[in-house]
Amino acid sequence: MEFFAGNALLANGWARDVVFKVDASGVISGITADASPGEAQRLGHVVVPGMANLHSHAFQRAMAGLAEQRGDNADSFWTWRQTMYGFLDRLTPDDVEAIAALVCSEMLEAGFTTLGEFHYLHHDPHGRPYDDSAEMAGRIVAAAAATSISLTLLPVFYAHGGFGGLPPAPGQRRFINDINGFARLMESAGRHLTHHPNARIGIAPHSLRAVTVEEIGEILPLAADGPVHIHVAEQTAEVDDCVAWSGRRPVEYLLDSLPVDDRWCAIHATHMTPSETEALARSGAVAGLCPETEANLGDGIFDAPRYLAASGRFGIGSDSHIHIGLAEELRLLEYGQRLTSRSRNILCAPGAATGDSLFRAAVSGGAQALGQPVDGLKPGQRADFVVLDETHPSLAGRPPERMIDGWIFAGDKSCVRDVHVAGRRVVAEGRHIARGRIRTAYAKALGAAAG
Repeated sequence: MEFFAGNALLANGWARDVVFKVDASGVISGITADASPGEAQRLGHVVVPGMANLHSHAFQRAMAGLAEQRGDNADSFWTWRQTMYGFLDRLTPDDVEAIAALVCSEMLEAGFTTLGEFHYLHHDPHGRPYDDSAEMAGRIVAAAAATSISLTLLPVFYAHGGFGGLPPAPGQRRFINDINGFARLMESAGRHLTHHPNARIGIAPHSLRAVTVEEIGEILPLAADGPVHIHVAEQTAEVDDCVAWSGRRPVEYLLDSLPVDDRWCAIHATHMTPSETEALARSGAVAGLCPETEANLGDGIFDAPRYLAASGRFGIGSDSHIHIGLAEELRLLEYGQRLTSRSRNILCAPGAATGDSLFRAAVSGGAQALGQPVDGLKPGQRADFVVLDETHPSLAGRPPERMIDGWIFAGDKSCVRDVHVAGRRVVAEGRHIARGRIRTAYAKALGAAAG
């Protein structure tokens, strides 16, 4: 197959009149700039690469907005978590598949073409494994395959309720496994992945409060060469508890205790000292940043300037799905820094365009974190094309080189016209090709869950 773009953001910069050759597996095999379109399929005037959404808890999309009533005392992540525990009690496998399909379709409409699902809702409402221990994981795979988003499935190992191996709380019963049970879950999940052509698997030890470092060492071989994701240093209370238990801060403890390298993704990593920030950057791991969720939960602001100055890599995710928006995640990442520093254009080099710089960095970091061939538009990478609407008011009249800035800082998902995954169009004129069916199934599932 061949595709033609009037202007395209390639791995080495913007190019005009670009022909992409795409093989039968949906991978870019060649690129020619300043070319005649010939018989190639026209993509559009401005084409950019698809983005990886590196951190998702799909089922939480259905509770977005349900934790916005103020309690008697100060609300925090920990009070939100209690709402989440109560919400998930009645979710069935059918519900989870319907919710995940909506999440996948909304991601695609926003310009995300690869999903990293940090999946920890494993068991039935009583905490008992299903006959297939990866029943719930299989529903995530089915939803991703049905919507055509690429998937890195990250089954979560969750064993304890606090640092030092404390017993889990009742609300965590649907998450809990021992090491043997988790190994069986991973084996079954791998079988489900054979039904998705653009899927792979990694592992996700939930956090240092839910898994001991000894247990992480035992489950690491289950990842083979796949990614390893972990929540770390998201809240100040977590940091305080880790120090009280171990004498070290979470990121310090993680880096001292485990072989963290470029296969790892540290989710949030919000509360780090300067030395921890620089050490995480040196490790080669990706920082998985979720600015909209972190703002919604009141987590805090990541020290991005110091991290980037140390050559740290990052990607973005929509985590709890309080909102799914590629532009909004990158915008809030930059705006958080502006608010704390009281200056502008923080997360880019002098003379560079901020939105463009953030977008490129997140594309590359997300590809690394998910172990997927989606590191921009270049040979050997998946043919994931996001076509921007050059007539959108936030983009109209701008040269292609400034359209990403317009999209990130003045636009939203309405700037995305079409999306292709592995050369196949799955979003047309801003709508997922199965949007109606997906939304009907979602509404039915939520009605049943509430009944």
